[in-house]
Parts: sequence; C-alpha cells; structure tokens
Amino acid sequence: MSYSGKVALITGGAGGIGAAVARRLAGQGASLVLADVDVEGGSAVAKELDGVFVRCDVREPADSEAAVAAAVDRFGGLDLAFLNAGIATGCGVGDDFDLGAYRRAMAVNLDGVMYGAHAALPALKTRGGGDIVATASMAGLTAMPLDPIYGANKAAVVGLVRALGPAWEPEGVRVNALCPSFADTAILDPLREHLVETGFPILAVEDVVDTFMQILGGDGTGECWPVVPGRTSEPFRFRGVPGPRPTGEA
Repeated sequence: MSYSGKVALITGGAGGIGAAVARRLAGQGASLVLADVDVEGGSAVAKELDGVFVRCDVREPADSEAAVAAAVDRFGGLDLAFLNAGIATGCGVGDDFDLGAYRRAMAVNLDGVMYGAHAALPALKTRGGGDIVATASMAGLTAMPLDPIYGANKAAVVGLVRALGPAWEPEGVRVNALCPSFADTAILDPLREHLVETGFPILAVEDVVDTFMQILGGDGTGECWPVVPGRTSEPFRFRGVPGPRPTGEA
C-alpha cells in the first residue's frame, strides 16, 4: 500500500501507537504532522521522519484546529486524521474517585476525538474526502472493571465512530475505530505488573499498526476493529438492537 502524496495528522504522535503508525506511514511516502503535549518526544519523531511537530493539547479545540491548519499550510491539505491521543484514568468511581482525574481522562479520550474530528472534517472535504481513524480500545467493546472510567470514554468513542461513519460517508469521509487490547505502550504501565502476574498476553504495537493499515486499505466506514493477541483482525460484528413494535403486538 502506498500513501505517497498523502498528508496525515497524528495526535499522540510522540510515542507508542502514534509514533509507530507515523513510522509506517512515512515508509509508505506520507507527509506527517505529529501533534502531542510531549514537545521533546514529538519533535524527535518529527525530525526523524522529516515531518512537522505541533504542540497540541487535545482537550482544547483551538489546538486541534491549529494542528489541522499546520497540515494545510505546510503540505497543502489533509487526507488522514489519526485521533490517537489517550491516557489512563488513574482513579475509580468509588472511594478512590478523583474529579480532576476523571475530567482529564474524559477530556483527552473523548473530547479530543470529538474536537479532532470536527477540526479535520473541512480539510478532508476540501481534498474530496479522506479518513479519520480514532483509537478506541477493547475496553470500549466489553466491560473494563479495572478502569471503568476508561471503559466509559472508550465506549463513547465507539458510539461516536459508529454514528459518524454513515453520517459523513456522503462527504467522502470514512470514520473508523481501532480497538486494541492491552498494547505494549506507556499507558499500560499502571496495569503491567498485574497483567504479567496473571499471564494476560500483551499486544505488540506492530500488530496494532498492521490493523490500522488494514483499515486504511479497506472501504468500510463506521467500523470498529478489535486487535487481540493471536486473533485475526476484522470489523466487530455488533448485534442488532430490538426494533419497535406496534402497540399491543406480542
């Protein structure tokens, strides 16, 4: 697959999945704008890949707009927005609930996707269409007792992607979600010891990148792609919900 001549914006591009996707896309010829709050790390990856770094706090709508503007100003447009920035919550809902940690996690993991999609849409439409891929999680497809707030915001991302997919399809913009299991990145660190002790398989980041490229190479929209160790990635098959019946019908 060649991405030569295409322009990609990646939030959370300083490390982990974001940096790994950036390296893969650069190898396919893409021009890159990396957006992150980690100035040192993001600048280093951008320099390595001959891309552009923009400091971007995805909690702020203006920062997402500035990142899109940087892609247009530097490379002439935008073809792909990978809305990948995310954090762990750091608190629960019971006695360990922390309002600040809760609001920060919801703002980064959900608002950041919302603001990023909103900012990217006009630039993608100007190019005649393009792709938005959001990093959700398996925690958005199943229960996440270890971090219920993280599960809540990732489930919201799944719902947003499923709705925007058909809504923006007439504009030529595909919207899909990447839903990895526990991947070997820094966000996993608070749970790493527990996962190792219980023998839970940790997902290689390159496997996540492979699925990301599958999404780009497909033609679906509104899809959510699980990435789980030892399993082939494909769109998740959501069960249909009960439809309405006329009043009085059994």
